Amino acid sequence: MNPPGNSLAFGGPGIAPRWTSSAKEGVGTAYHTSCRVWFTLSHGIINEIYYPHVDRPNTRDFQFLISDGETFCHEEKRDLDHAIDYPERDCLFYRLTNSDPGGRYRLVKNVLTDPHRSVLLVHTKLEVLDESLRGKLQLYALLAPHLAGFGAGNSGWCSEIGDNKLLHAQRHSVHLLMTCSSGFLRRSVGYVGFSDGWQDLMHNFKMDWEFRAAENGNIALTGEIDLPDSGEFTVAVALGRTYQSAATKLFQSLAEPFLSKREGYVRQWQRAVVHSEFDFSSDTCDGGGMYRLSRCVLLAHEDKVFQGAMVASMSIPWGETKGDQDLGGYHLVWTRDLVQSASALLATGQTGTPLRALVWLAAIQRSDGSFPQNSWIDGTAYWSGLQLDQVALPILLAWRLHTHAALGLFSPRAMIVRAAARLILQGPVTAQDRWEENAGYSPSTLAVVIAALACAADWGRETGNTDAADFVLAYADWLAAHVEEWTVTTEGELVPGIRRHYIRITPTDPNAPDPHADPNTAMIQIANGGGVHAARNIVSGDFLHLVRYGIRPADDPLVRDSIQVIDHALKHDLPQGPGWRRYNHDGYGQKDDGSAYDGTGVGRCWPILTGERGHYELAAGRDPKPFIRTMEDFSNQGGMLTEQVWDGADLPHARMRRGCPTGAAMPLCWSHAEYVSLVRSCHDGVCFHRVDPAYRRYVLNPLPSRYEIWTARHPLRHLPRGKILRIILTEEATITWSIDNWARTNESDSIHQNELNLWYADFLTSEWSAGSTLGFTFFWKRDQRWENRNWQVSVT
Repeated sequence: MNPPGNSLAFGGPGIAPRWTSSAKEGVGTAYHTSCRVWFTLSHGIINEIYYPHVDRPNTRDFQFLISDGETFCHEEKRDLDHAIDYPERDCLFYRLTNSDPGGRYRLVKNVLTDPHRSVLLVHTKLEVLDESLRGKLQLYALLAPHLAGFGAGNSGWCSEIGDNKLLHAQRHSVHLLMTCSSGFLRRSVGYVGFSDGWQDLMHNFKMDWEFRAAENGNIALTGEIDLPDSGEFTVAVALGRTYQSAATKLFQSLAEPFLSKREGYVRQWQRAVVHSEFDFSSDTCDGGGMYRLSRCVLLAHEDKVFQGAMVASMSIPWGETKGDQDLGGYHLVWTRDLVQSASALLATGQTGTPLRALVWLAAIQRSDGSFPQNSWIDGTAYWSGLQLDQVALPILLAWRLHTHAALGLFSPRAMIVRAAARLILQGPVTAQDRWEENAGYSPSTLAVVIAALACAADWGRETGNTDAADFVLAYADWLAAHVEEWTVTTEGELVPGIRRHYIRITPTDPNAPDPHADPNTAMIQIANGGGVHAARNIVSGDFLHLVRYGIRPADDPLVRDSIQVIDHALKHDLPQGPGWRRYNHDGYGQKDDGSAYDGTGVGRCWPILTGERGHYELAAGRDPKPFIRTMEDFSNQGGMLTEQVWDGADLPHARMRRGCPTGAAMPLCWSHAEYVSLVRSCHDGVCFHRVDPAYRRYVLNPLPSRYEIWTARHPLRHLPRGKILRIILTEEATITWSIDNWARTNESDSIHQNELNLWYADFLTSEWSAGSTLGFTFFWKRDQRWENRNWQVSVT
């Protein structure tokens, strides 16, 4: 034991802080909004505790050390065998059983939060099975604060309120207090790697240090449990904005029996149970367990203050290698993931969260109609990319809510109009595809944009805005008419005999897109160390979105040929069933030796893609049940679905097993959403995501596009004679033009599309001879200035 005067821990500021494994086995929170604490579980212990929002982790981990004081000290995470189960149905309440491999003892922990306060409760029972250890074992609570999202700069102290012995950590305005219902015998606060409790106990299996303070560093709190004869006790961890508020929550929570907390927690969650009308258990392969759990997981990822904001995952991929510089992890909001999660909840009959998600999106939409690439739950942008599918997806969510009569009094008209105008001005090239890596013509992005514009037009007609609807449809028709030209190679080399197939993306400069980029000759730089390759030979299943959203029929020969190509290049037959990688040469994933992704690696199979293939098989008239079963089997012991599964040979030293989760994000809400949507689609016999206005227009009754579109971002250089050339502008202009090399000039005033606040002019190329060249420039009326450059479009 350290001398009484030596109250300050040594070794500050400690080792560089790291987060923890992303391989979560569970996530939880009370269903009530008054509790603003979330928790994650892995390897039998608590990992991150989030507070006061679902995007703000405050701990690295919290576990017990178990020692006999003489011959061993076991760490729950590394030394015990773990089991996890759900004592109650339809509820994120966990029982963790961590057992000594020798069968001498086990810890049984019931984990939940206070139903109405920001307090984590871990009711624990030590069961001694080896009589020689009875009365000898001691337990030590070990918690690593990473308050307000940082491991550095934390301070901790031993404190007392009355007879209650507490452990206190603080960083800025976040306070954490930990205590035990039976009390602590000893306490210590130390710097990680030097004077923390783990270092102390692993030295001689006894707690010798009792430091009362460790300030401004990477710290750990340690408390020796005063074990009652029953072996049962509750550890409580409270968080607050002040010491007093955290302490008040802590003692109020412990003032009531744990059993009453459990009953209240379970009762809250079971208020959100799936209505019998949406119980699709018979369409699953596990009796509906995964379906119900996935619904709970999605609900748990919604913030309770910024309601409707749902983070992608309460995890940090490969977190054990990440430090304070990686602020976001996956506990950020991506519009894409949010719409997938909200749509899946809508598929289960839950309308409240999807509507709140739509309102939240409308509140953070930028004035130009776009949305952040990703953001914190208050809408503050984190990354700065622009992805057109993320501009389009909120329109789809609004349309789905509308068709389900679930909008209430909220009108998304302004959001839809601004997003549609942005898509028209910005497309067809996206600055980033859905994998956030490459700019260009992406089949999945185009599919989502076309579907969203078809929805916007459908809504416009319903509300009497037929002119705007026709304008939007003209643009959507043009996109649909060019999908193959932009995203299909005719010189593919991956499968003998199949030269024509969809590619992942036809790349082009996002700042100055080539309106006539060539899929056959373009070269693509693959992110994450993937190298430079001919774009014609980089394939993905992204084109399946064309079928999913109703833009192309499932039996399209080009689609079928492209499936043969991706199955050859990307498919892996795993013990659980078929899996697919995102694209060939993908570098985002676990390395071949099992080590963590560190900027380079090998992209592995994504369960999402198994679900997307299941949706395709359903659209093609085949049974999606095998893909439902595969996704269920991809889940871990706690029922969590990962971002990626290991598709190499087993690597025991790296804990990599074929078909099991890697160190990527888990649970990934997108994976759970895809599973839920597939179950609903199986029940309905049709893809839940199919957009019927698009399906009717492009599959059932396809018509050729009458237009070719010119915008400042897509300045066509040539078009076929007979098409209507539509020039779309952001402001009013007079277009001065000529088709005889300026021997004679003409003037056309732009027309205002009032609803979209766009300006346009149409030119009938059928009146011009083949080989003509249109030259034109603009006189901007508001600024009374000439553009001072000419454009040319040749008529072929």
